This record gives sequence, C-alpha cells and structure tokens, in this order.
Amino acid sequence: MSCKFELQPLPLAGAFRVLRQPVADARGQFERMYCAQDLQGVLPKPLAQINRSLSSRAGTLRGMHFQYQPKGESKLVSCLRGAMFDVIVDIRAGSPSYLQWHAEELRADSPISLLVPPGFAHGFQTLSDDTETLYLVDEPFDGAYYAGLNPLDRQLAIAWPLPVTEMAERDRSYPGAVDFQAVRL
Repeated sequence: MSCKFELQPLPLAGAFRVLRQPVADARGQFERMYCAQDLQGVLPKPLAQINRSLSSRAGTLRGMHFQYQPKGESKLVSCLRGAMFDVIVDIRAGSPSYLQWHAEELRADSPISLLVPPGFAHGFQTLSDDTETLYLVDEPFDGAYYAGLNPLDRQLAIAWPLPVTEMAERDRSYPGAVDFQAVRL
C-alpha cells in the first residue's frame, strides 16, 4: 500500500492540513498516520518523540506551546478520540503573518491532521469529553527551550469556541503578545 497524504497549504506559510487516505472494507478501516516518504521536505527531521494526551472535559485548553531555536520542533497533530479546535500562531520574527492564528477542527472521525512547523506556537481546546490527541514530534522535549504564549491574550484574540473548563496555571502565566520575543529561525 502506498503512503499518499494530501498536503493542503494553510494561510500561515509553512503549515499544512494533512489529509490522510483511509481504506475501508468489510473488516473495518486502515489508515496510515505517518509516512516519512510523503512528509519528506515538510517534516525536515526524523521523528524524535510520539506523544499522547488525554483531556477529560470538553472546554479544556492546552497551549500555546513551542520550543525556541535551536530546538524548534515540527509537530504532526491528530485527534484519536473526540474532537478538538487545534490552533497555531505564527511567532516567526519578520514573518508577514506574525502573531496571526489559524485553527482547524480535528476529529477522530475525520482523516485530517495538522502539520505545525518550527516557529509556531501550538495549542488546542477540546470540543468533547475524553479527547485523545497524538503528536508526532521531530525534536525531543527540552525544558531549557520550552515556552509559550498566553492562549487567552486579548491581542492574539483567539476565538476559542467553548468556555474554558480546565487550563494549566502555567499556560495562564505565559506572556501575552505585547511582551513576547519573536522566534528567530
């Protein structure tokens, strides 16, 4: 079976909606979640980590996280159970879309993933209880380079679809756009 993903460029340059191509028959369905061959060039490095999160309550907000260079990371994000409002923010110094955001609804019953390149903050809000998220990441976690933007910052004005039910205090304490230092690639 060939890999074949359809990569659809998003309005924020370098980010892609990834349409997987499930195959179904009488037994059920088969779906390739990752293929190095098809993602060569858009995921510049081999995978370093595979991470999973489980959020118990609809309205849970996670993010907006990233790693500074030289530990900038690409992520391929998929929803394995439930649904989520997945958001990226361009934090690249000098980018024409600096501090602009884009969102995709990722659902377990849809073959869509989001490819987040280095230089973007990433976060999401769950749209259903018991939402499970899979992250394929090409740079190991490094706490010395890890940071975030406040997802509730008024200047970013991310239109979260639900009232926030759960959120880490760490995410609330991240700086807003005014106090943020852009990422230099």
